[in-house]
Amino acid sequence: MALPFIPSDAGLLLLQAGVVAAPRAAPRVAWLERVRGPAWAAVPIVSIVLVVFAIRFVSDTATGLTYLALVAVPPLAAAALAWAVRGRATGTRRTAWAITSTAALFVIAWVFHKSLAGGAASALLSGLSCVTLGVLLASVAPPGWLKLGIVAMAAADTWLVLSDLLQAPNATLLAAQPVGNLPQLQGEIFGTVTMGYGDLFVAALLGALLAGNVRRQRGGALLTLILAALFDLLFLVLAELPATVPVAVALIVLEARAHFARRAARAAPTSRVAPPGGRMPEPGRESAL
Repeated sequence: MALPFIPSDAGLLLLQAGVVAAPRAAPRVAWLERVRGPAWAAVPIVSIVLVVFAIRFVSDTATGLTYLALVAVPPLAAAALAWAVRGRATGTRRTAWAITSTAALFVIAWVFHKSLAGGAASALLSGLSCVTLGVLLASVAPPGWLKLGIVAMAAADTWLVLSDLLQAPNATLLAAQPVGNLPQLQGEIFGTVTMGYGDLFVAALLGALLAGNVRRQRGGALLTLILAALFDLLFLVLAELPATVPVAVALIVLEARAHFARRAARAAPTSRVAPPGGRMPEPGRESAL
């Protein structure tokens, strides 16, 4: 069954926004603290540039990445459901549920690989795996540097699209098929629309950065969805768009809003409270000593 462009695009945009809303706050783990540093913030931009040029100039890179995703995505997705996704349940019951759910999604993606259900299951597995990676990266990269990493990734993605360097490698990667019709987990294909793995990864990074404030995280997810829907109107004149851009713009908008809120709070006059049993001096008059 073929799904028209608009519902296909809407499905992937909802997934991307959901990935922003899903991560829990990055934990402070002792062994992760030992490797914490700003260099980790380069992972987003390095990942997209390295993959694109490796596919262009190194043979069989797309095939290797396809099998790497096939092996790595399911356990990362299970880790998301058991640990990285926001939730109240903990312990063995949540772990068992995570493993069972991941296995069910994998089976659906494999058995129904030619259907919308199979595509949705594959995309959900990829999204969940990105949540785990996002929380882990947010645990080792300082927030300020990671914000710069998100913006840099979107800038690199835009450059690759505008310079026509992304289209061919992306098509090659998405066309790679594991043996036995196993699920394609190296990218998201839903209906008539495709989305790169990095587009969900950057959304998970934004979600992990905002996860310390649930309200702000949910607002960021909604803002990402709105910006992405508006951005995708460019599909009326373009065939491919950098889906990392709405995520980076959402981050910039949220940072600007927080900056102006802090400035307004500093500029607001401090209220004066009368001491118990006393009264405030009248404006323009000093209280008697």
